[in-house]
This record gives sequence, structure tokens and C-alpha cells, in this order.
Amino acid sequence: MEQVEIKKTKNKNSLYAKEHKVAFLFVLLPVLGFILFSLIPLGYSVYAAFTDWNGLGQMNFIGFENFQKLFRDEYFYKTMFNTVFLMLGIPIGLILSFMLASALSRGIKGTTIFRTIYYIPVISSLAAISILWQWAYNGDFGLVNQVLDIFGISGPNWLQNPSTVKPAIIIMSVWKGLGYSMLLYLAAIQSVPKTFYEAAELDGASSFQKFRNITWPMVRPVTFFLVVTNIIGGSQIFTEINIMTPTGGPQYSSATVVWYIWQKAFRNWQMGYASSMALILAVLVFVITAFQFYMNNRSSYKLD
Repeated sequence: MEQVEIKKTKNKNSLYAKEHKVAFLFVLLPVLGFILFSLIPLGYSVYAAFTDWNGLGQMNFIGFENFQKLFRDEYFYKTMFNTVFLMLGIPIGLILSFMLASALSRGIKGTTIFRTIYYIPVISSLAAISILWQWAYNGDFGLVNQVLDIFGISGPNWLQNPSTVKPAIIIMSVWKGLGYSMLLYLAAIQSVPKTFYEAAELDGASSFQKFRNITWPMVRPVTFFLVVTNIIGGSQIFTEINIMTPTGGPQYSSATVVWYIWQKAFRNWQMGYASSMALILAVLVFVITAFQFYMNNRSSYKLD
């Protein structure tokens, strides 16, 4: 009996060893891809931030000169401000998407059609959408000003006016991302058991109390996910700016930090300086994301 058990144990161990080898092979490929295409370029760009590299010639180590120049660069501060300003569309988009999800969760007719319509911009090409909105914002024949003319309003040249170019891009960004956030909110709302609301109604809870104590706690993880991903994506906004305002807008009023990094790297051939800006941006995004995780864990602890 003992010999039979020993053989069974050996067979199980050999089977587990084969499974581990196969699992290792499956895991190895993405790990190698991460090392080759993410980790090594990241280390290379960090080193480049301390050089005067132009992208082609020799990399000469210059210490912190790029960072000293960076903190004296008024355009860097302006592009950082523009990037943060454009992120004002994040709370606007989340509120609108939550309202749409709440409306669609009530079982109205045509819910599937509405979900499809709202999601079409999400899967559409960002470059194509940017060209479409660039035409719509045209001050002479754009669709936006044509609609405003119906109400007797003379619309501005949206993308050539420093006071309107950022709100115009915010509107376009909110419109494009609305369907994605709406679907996530809709899935979260529909996953809430109806018995929770029925019990709350029996206890005499108001609509606001049901939202505060049932709906919001259930959709809060989705909100946290959307806030984190939108801030990371918002800090990297580039395509819209490069197509709709290829010169950075009037008086650099729409230039974002990633667009400025691209200009320095591939237009002025200042790869080392661009790498220093990218490194500062990465550190800022990491700090903000870590702070969001900290606040989320802290609020979750309070709820528990």
C-alpha cells in the first residue's frame, strides 16, 4: 500500500512539474515583451534625461542641466497648466455618463440602440473624430456655429481663440468617452440586487438615501477605476491637439505637455531635454495615482 501511495505521489509531483513548466512558458512571453519593449526603453529614457542627446549622435552626460533648464521653461509650465485644465472634462464626463446609465437602467424601450449609439465614438478612430470636430468648430462654415446661428448667436472661431480652444477640446473629449463610462456605470447599477432597494423602500428610505447608501457604494469602485484611468489618459493627451491645433493653438493655449515633449523630441531633436520632461510627467502621474489609491483605501476602511 505504501509503495502504491508513493507512486501516486510521484505521479502527481511529475504532473505538477509539467504544469508548472507549461505555465512558465505562457508567462514568459509577456514578461519578455515587458522587459524588451517597456522596461529597457524606460531605463534608456531615464539615462537620456541626463544627457544632451539629439536622437542620432553620441549621448553626452550633462547631469541635471536638462532639469535646470526645464524648471526655467515657461512653455513647460504653460503646457502643464493646459493639461490640467483639460482634465476638467473628467468630472463632467463622469457625471453625465452616470446620469445616462441611471436613465438607461430603468428599462426604457430602445436601451440597446441607445447604448450602441453612445458607444460608437469610443470605438471610432480618434484621428477621424478629431478631423470631424475640427471641421465642426470651423468659424466660417462649421456645424457648431451654424446651429448657434439658428438661435441668433454669432459663434467664435473656436480653435483659433485662446479663450475657447480648451473648452472646445473638453467638449469633444467628453463626447468621445461618454459611452465607455456609461457602459461601466450601467453594468454596476444593474448588478445591484433589487432586494436592496425593496428593503430600503419598506424602511421608508427616500430616493437620495437609496442613492447614498446603496447605489453609490456599489458604483464607487467603477468611479475610482474611471478617475484613475482618465487622469492617466488625460495626462497623455496628444492626438486631438496635434490634429485640431497643430501649432499648439493661439499663444500655445491648447498645447499639452505630451505635445510639447513630442515637439522637442521630433521637431527640435532635443531628445535628452524631452526625456527629462517625460520623466517629470511620469513621476507626477505616479504620485497622483498613488495618492488616489491611498484615499480610496482610506475611504473603504471608513465604510467598513
